[in-house]
Amino acid sequence: MSAYFLIVAMAVAAGVVLAIEPAWVRVAVSRGLVGIDMNKPGERRVAEAGGVWVAIGAVFGLFVLEALYRYLRGIYFYPVELFALVSLLLLSTFLGFMDDILGWKRGLPRWQRVVFMAPIALPLVVIKAGKSSMSLPLIGVIDLGLLYPLVAVPIGILGAANAFNMIAGLNGLEAGMALILLVATTAYAYIHNVTFIPHAALVMAAAVAGFLVYNKYPARVFPGNAFTYSLGAYYAALAILGNMEKFALALFAPYFVEFTLFLRGLLDGVYKENFGRPQSDGSLLPPYEKSYSITHAAMKAAARLFGKATEKNTVALILAAEALWATALLIIARQGLI
Repeated sequence: MSAYFLIVAMAVAAGVVLAIEPAWVRVAVSRGLVGIDMNKPGERRVAEAGGVWVAIGAVFGLFVLEALYRYLRGIYFYPVELFALVSLLLLSTFLGFMDDILGWKRGLPRWQRVVFMAPIALPLVVIKAGKSSMSLPLIGVIDLGLLYPLVAVPIGILGAANAFNMIAGLNGLEAGMALILLVATTAYAYIHNVTFIPHAALVMAAAVAGFLVYNKYPARVFPGNAFTYSLGAYYAALAILGNMEKFALALFAPYFVEFTLFLRGLLDGVYKENFGRPQSDGSLLPPYEKSYSITHAAMKAAARLFGKATEKNTVALILAAEALWATALLIIARQGLI
């Protein structure tokens, strides 16, 4: 019966997004809440901040899941963890949405984003989520005691929420990366018999899949920071609640690579953009001679593999690489090495 509950919750999460997103596109365009699709010739304008409905869809799905267990089986289904997740999700989405409506590059200054995002981890701090003993790559097992819920958890949430925004800027890229992270997290949780996490991950994955219908190439709506902040924070929360920090950090490796490339740009005096230079035939040229982002490297790789780089094949390459990396990590996890 629990499988049916999960299916219903996923259907609700995806259904909310599929039903509301078209109306949001119309309203956002009519009110001028739009952004320029930078990887296409001309000034094609697309509705912004559509990611807010991913969070709303996931919240409805999680509530339905809890309600089904309570009303049909007479039990609670991890209510403390579920409501902490919902609170964290809504807080991070609100912050991202505020940044979206204030405008791209005119929103909250970076230092304010950090300050305002710090309390987002409070729901997990309050419930003392996770275990203080962690197994980390290259370090091994360490026990942080109270430093874990009070320091490590907020740092993890803050870091993931900000980092998830780094590999972005192409139609379907952020949502595609989120789907891979969530599905891989689900698979890892099943391998290690971690309860609740697969349900929470799949409900969110369903909401993201519903959004991808409108965000895939050519996008009708952009995700915005409402999406990237909330998905990054949600992913970190799943890792903390499931005590799977080692796997989550390994799966997040492309974002560490992206940060390294970002630092390379700063050292070269370049504050990089992830966008390409759109050509009249629909192809993309890298914006710089050097690669300061995974997107730049993917454009160059796509040009060599397919003759020219396009937004679609660039995104496909990045997602394929992440999917292969996730598969490799799951094979290693299956052997009990992670």
